[in-house]
Amino acid sequence: MRRFLGHHIFSSLTRRILFLNLAGLAVLVTGILYLNTFRDGLIDARVESLMTQGEIIAGAIAASATVETDSISIDPEKLLELQAGESLGPGSDQLDNLDFPINPERVAPVLRRLISPTRTRARIYDRDANLLLDSRHLYSRGQILRYDLPPVEDEQPDLLERVQKFVFDFFRNKDLPVYHEQPGGNGAAFPEVVKALTGSPSTIVRVSEQGEQIVSVAVPIQRFRAVLGVLMLSTEGGDIDKIVAAERKAILRVFGIAALVTAILSMLLASTIANPLRRLAAAAVRVRRGVKSREEIPDFSDRQDEIGNLSIAIRDMTNALYARIEAIESFAADVSHELKNPLTSLRSAVETLPLAKNDNSRGRLMEIIQHDVRRLDRLITDISDASRLDAELAREDAAIVDLKKFITDLVAVSREATRNKKAVEIEFKAAKLPQGVKGYFVTGHDLRIGQVITNLIENARSFVPEEHGHIAISLARAGKVNIVTVDDNGPGIRADNIDRIFERFYTDRPAGEAFGQNSGLGLSISRQIVEAHGGTLTAENIPGTKPGDIKGARFVVTLPAEG
Repeated sequence: MRRFLGHHIFSSLTRRILFLNLAGLAVLVTGILYLNTFRDGLIDARVESLMTQGEIIAGAIAASATVETDSISIDPEKLLELQAGESLGPGSDQLDNLDFPINPERVAPVLRRLISPTRTRARIYDRDANLLLDSRHLYSRGQILRYDLPPVEDEQPDLLERVQKFVFDFFRNKDLPVYHEQPGGNGAAFPEVVKALTGSPSTIVRVSEQGEQIVSVAVPIQRFRAVLGVLMLSTEGGDIDKIVAAERKAILRVFGIAALVTAILSMLLASTIANPLRRLAAAAVRVRRGVKSREEIPDFSDRQDEIGNLSIAIRDMTNALYARIEAIESFAADVSHELKNPLTSLRSAVETLPLAKNDNSRGRLMEIIQHDVRRLDRLITDISDASRLDAELAREDAAIVDLKKFITDLVAVSREATRNKKAVEIEFKAAKLPQGVKGYFVTGHDLRIGQVITNLIENARSFVPEEHGHIAISLARAGKVNIVTVDDNGPGIRADNIDRIFERFYTDRPAGEAFGQNSGLGLSISRQIVEAHGGTLTAENIPGTKPGDIKGARFVVTLPAEG
């Protein structure tokens, strides 16, 4: 089970895809949690709400304040004028000097009715910043009760709560001041209260010792522009944090669902990549180990993607490798067979040589030995040439070859090389090029192409009659290929299957030619060279004027044209 999970579900590629996809999702969620403006908007809305609530409560408290008659004398006439509003208005300087103290007994019921529906803490300070009322200690009808609750034993949070606390603490703003409860209710320790005593509202955001955010608003209590005191409203510790925590939990829940979906899709994606690659790798390993049977590479060509292209490439490479191995095995078997004949003859001659009774017999045996040695030398030379042909074609750089000029030079050399060869007439003709074509150009290796033309000329020379031998070479352009044709007036190809003449070590020599003068590799090497250049080499008989007559043999070479 562990091996199955490790190789098929949690392979290295699967883990990488899963990790990268989840990492990208985690970065996105982290950015949302860190850069989320919901908390800032919530704080701004809370401040605005508290400010509006504070102004309403401060106005109600100011309206309930009474004149302190013990500290000020009132002229009845002035009082009548004040009531009539004839000489004093709301902005009169004389009203600024009136003293309107806040009566806690009258204010407490008002404060309780306005505060009780909300979870807001309200505190009222007089003009000297002394605490008059605290909604936390209000009971009913203005009564004030103060008592301390017994300490609650700290409960150890579980692992999930500790993780949540760590995450929330990590994203909490650590630049906020810490809130401390002031002993004795001294409001001068709160900057917002001090500022409100000057007649300007003030707000501030703090964090408690437990890390909970607290929003405070201080509003001056004014009557006729006289500051009677300060109303301070503050949220309960944790109110905003609970809303933010709930919002973050919702984000984390969405993240959990998205992570699960991402993980499933990542494993499905990885399976469509890792499993085919694993099967291709396993097949390649089986091919490398050299099993007896021919291994079949999995076919994913229907995928139409990179893995499908890789499958096609590996299949083609493997088929080419098997074809090369089979060719090598067949070549080795043919070489072994061809070398055995001269070696057997050589061994018989060597064993018979000591038994020869006269010089004539020894001379004939020595001729056989020399003939077999020369035959072995030709075989080994041609075998070496054939075996290194592919490597040389792969190493050498191809170049542009002008076939017309190249074949003209080769024909000139073949006409002059008449020593120990038949004197034959060699003719070369190049057809007129189609319009727009500049020449008979091919891309390839000039030495190997020359070897093909030379082999075909010499092969034709060996078959033409001693007198009036004729070889005709023609060059033409047909579409995107150049066609070279080599005709002779020999007896033609006598093999039942004409294509057999291109087999290695196949020989069908003309009558009267000494045995062992050819290795049978010339035409095979020529076809190999032409196919390496992307062309073809075929043979056929030239029909005569009468049915069944043969005027000679014809070899046709096609090579891809350049330009």
